[in-house]
Amino acid sequence: MTDFDVDAETRRLQEQTKQIRKAVYRPSQLDRYKGELLQLHRNGVTPAQLQRWLRGHRIKVAWSTVSRWLKKHG
Repeated sequence: MTDFDVDAETRRLQEQTKQIRKAVYRPSQLDRYKGELLQLHRNGVTPAQLQRWLRGHRIKVAWSTVSRWLKKHG
């Protein structure tokens, strides 16, 4: 028979699971236009209007995403 250490295997498997589930944070596509977005928003442009502006720059996002981004950065 081989020696099987159940505790060591459990720890190893749990550590693997942590690595697999580890969140990967990537910068938002909106961060590239942070200065422009914040300036436009301060001048009264709505999130829906910003969404249309971003589409002109080939970034397709929902207006709610723009709104959440503004709450976080503005």
